[in-house]
Amino acid sequence: MNAYAKYYVPEQSPWPIIGAVGLFGIAFGAGHFVIELEKGQATHGLYLLLAGIATILFMIVGWFRHVIIESMSGLYSKQMDISFRQGMSWFIFSEVMFFAAFFGALFFVRVFSVPWLGGHDGGVTHQILWPHFKAQWPLIITPKGDKTQAMPWLGVPLINTVILLTSSVTLHFAHVSLEKNKRKTLTVCLGLTILLGLSFLFFQATEYYHAYTEVGLTLKSGVYGNTFFMLTGFHGLHVTLGSIFLIVLFCRVLKGHFTPDKHFAFQAGSWYWHFVDVVWLCLFVFVYVL
Repeated sequence: MNAYAKYYVPEQSPWPIIGAVGLFGIAFGAGHFVIELEKGQATHGLYLLLAGIATILFMIVGWFRHVIIESMSGLYSKQMDISFRQGMSWFIFSEVMFFAAFFGALFFVRVFSVPWLGGHDGGVTHQILWPHFKAQWPLIITPKGDKTQAMPWLGVPLINTVILLTSSVTLHFAHVSLEKNKRKTLTVCLGLTILLGLSFLFFQATEYYHAYTEVGLTLKSGVYGNTFFMLTGFHGLHVTLGSIFLIVLFCRVLKGHFTPDKHFAFQAGSWYWHFVDVVWLCLFVFVYVL
């Protein structure tokens, strides 16, 4: 009879509940921060938001540390690797559904809501709700009459697209180098990937500053401003988490972790980063270009 592979069952962990508390702080604090910012009130929500972010970072460091210790102690078997692959696959699938909901909202607004408000269905409802409405996208005039500008795809968005596509290439070469046990090339390519990811975040912050101070594109800029910041903002959050993931992998590479035959943590980080890149390509096309 074939012997069953051992399956390590970790002890009860506090990290999931700590992560849940941090996510609640981020959601609650961000919501109140936006409301207070729009009303010109004291930004108490900002402190809760920062506390939530700090909690999540604490959770990430602690949880990663435990998993790394367990892995390096030889507690994981081949069966555990299969479980990790399944878990990461389902996690990325959930992320696909997450962004699909936001893209679906954008699709519904552009294909159904905007034409309906413009009276393209032959009805007269739009004459009551918004008589002078022009069915065009992006909507640069809000119902209150405030005007904004559409964010062009040339400039920062195009630069960030090139940056993320390049980062996928460098990460692929890093993965190939790991499989061939070329540690120096692995370190250089992974380091370049991290720098490219941080550059993307820097340019996105520059774009947001430009949008608020010069273009007049804010969260109050109607459905166009809402969908723009919702989609690009959540993507930026995923790039931030992906960069943290890659930095952890980089530190592990410097310490001599991973072998050509056993490196699923690196592979998981690679999957996640490539997923983030694909989402950005969709964003670039449907939010900026079309």
